[in-house]
Amino acid sequence: MATHHDLIIIGTGSGNSLVTPELEGLDIAIVEEGTFGGTCLNVGCIPTKMLVLPADRVIESREAQRLGVTISRDVEVDWPAIRDRIFTDRIDQISSGGERYRRSQDFVTLYAATARFVGDRRLALSTGEEITADRVVVAAGSRADLLDIDGLDRVDPTRGVHTSDTVMRMDELPRRMAIVGGGFVACEFAHVFDALGVEVTMIQRSAALLRVEDAQISRRYTELARGRHDVRLETVVSSATRSEGGTWTLGLKGLDGDTDVEVDAVLVAVGRTPNGARLEVQAGGIELDDRGVVVVDAQQRTTADGVWALGDVANSWQLKHVANHEARIVAHNIAVDAGRVEGGIPLDADHRFVPHAVFGHPQVAAFGPTGAELDESGTPYVAKTQAFGDTAYGWALEDTTGILTVYADPTTGHIISAHCLGPNASTLIQPLIQAASFGQSALDVARGQYWIHPALAEVVENALLGLELD
Repeated sequence: MATHHDLIIIGTGSGNSLVTPELEGLDIAIVEEGTFGGTCLNVGCIPTKMLVLPADRVIESREAQRLGVTISRDVEVDWPAIRDRIFTDRIDQISSGGERYRRSQDFVTLYAATARFVGDRRLALSTGEEITADRVVVAAGSRADLLDIDGLDRVDPTRGVHTSDTVMRMDELPRRMAIVGGGFVACEFAHVFDALGVEVTMIQRSAALLRVEDAQISRRYTELARGRHDVRLETVVSSATRSEGGTWTLGLKGLDGDTDVEVDAVLVAVGRTPNGARLEVQAGGIELDDRGVVVVDAQQRTTADGVWALGDVANSWQLKHVANHEARIVAHNIAVDAGRVEGGIPLDADHRFVPHAVFGHPQVAAFGPTGAELDESGTPYVAKTQAFGDTAYGWALEDTTGILTVYADPTTGHIISAHCLGPNASTLIQPLIQAASFGQSALDVARGQYWIHPALAEVVENALLGLELD
């Protein structure tokens, strides 16, 4: 006999934040198959950025010489101290504390189990139990992909085969590492491990790193990465063999023909797959699209009555801030559906201007279509590319590579998109996200407020003033 609840939440990433005051008191079940807190907390955004910070400090110490500062002592990297600061001192305590708190709430039942749909709002758990609910939220996230190559088709840290789930908890740094992939995850970890003293080889099947970025930024980031790492473009791994001594030999096929590279560890960073199919959601009447993403409407409702979905399992952005936004929408809409918000009406999610950032060196940040995408769609636009080095603070930084490109409607001046590469790009782009979201024109933003001189924000001001608007 199945145990019935008012609400089942599958996943404890952004799904955990669904238990709002409006929903407290409902009989809530939370199902989590892994570590409490989800991808972002345990193996994603937060620990990776905590790892990026010491890497940034190392690179900045090397770059100080161009400012007239020479650091005479070699930089010493204490990997166990860096790792334990992140996990032992911070992440693991937050995860375990969050789980204890949820277990302490008398209206919450936490199931540590895998789940699969076996009917309408009915789940079979790996514990042998079945549970049902009036409402279900699928917030089960995504998982790191591997390669269909013997030896690299499963995670095996003891043999030096990693995904982002395991690479940050290594006992010691390898001397040489191959990173397969050229997207966000690959570029961030290449920056980190190179800075910490690992010889990094990047293997990318496309002709550039960060190929989804605006073309100029992708090209520029690729050039900068090639100055630090051994970057193999238009190259794929064809084989992998491990010696008795623990060295991996990867067979490569690429522009240089068939070649080999020897490394001590391999990080596979070729993308992530949403977990909808693993949950067999179709057995619950929930449709998947051709990418395996749960189909939702503007209110995050799935095709099954009484079932919502959010986060990586239900969108292709795979960004924590998107999952958090969707969780707020779902929590409100469930409260309305359950009659716990008097006179409340459902809300739609707002995905108009979704930003992202890559915390490499330098940072990359962007939102909206690239120039190529605007050309392909026939969208009229004007554009301005502002070099960091042409502003006062850019001079102080001796920056020669940072750029911000802004695309705007030539008639209204409304900002369509922005793409940035350079120091603090993830912060610098925020005024443009705000302007686009609230429909402010470029001229109003540029001239309707003070810009601190000589702050780096003048890069944004000058880009807006440089747009040739009607």
